Amino acid sequence: MSEKNIDSTLVPYTTTLAVRDRCLCLHAQRAARALSRRFDEAFRHLDLKSGQFSLLMSLNRPQPPTLGAVAELLAMDRTTLTANLKPLERRGLIRVEKDADDRRLRRLSLTSAGKELLAQATPIWTRLHAEIEAQLMDPDAETLRTGLNALLKS
Repeated sequence: MSEKNIDSTLVPYTTTLAVRDRCLCLHAQRAARALSRRFDEAFRHLDLKSGQFSLLMSLNRPQPPTLGAVAELLAMDRTTLTANLKPLERRGLIRVEKDADDRRLRRLSLTSAGKELLAQATPIWTRLHAEIEAQLMDPDAETLRTGLNALLKS
């Protein structure tokens, strides 16, 4: 259908305003982008993005997790996770190795450089995260986290 044939009254402007004001997806996306920008700026001097910090932190475990376990934790598909791992691997921050028992699985681990970077970034995250939580209004941060996590299960 050509653009000139679209009837702008099919979706009234009042619906546009309702979506703008009430859409949980829109509000979550906007908040996520704003949070990412704040953390990106705080981590800039470490040459680290907020998503990379989350990925590195997800690998900070006693035993190296599988690619699938990390993808599930971060709510990412494996292809997206693999693409996000590559720059970290090139920087020498992580290792991707085949599982010793099941060669089909890949295990992810932090290198010593990755652990060092994470150690530098964590106090920055702690300070900024506390500032952001202090800005939240009712519901408190824990109620918000609980509600957002409930959406992951549906």
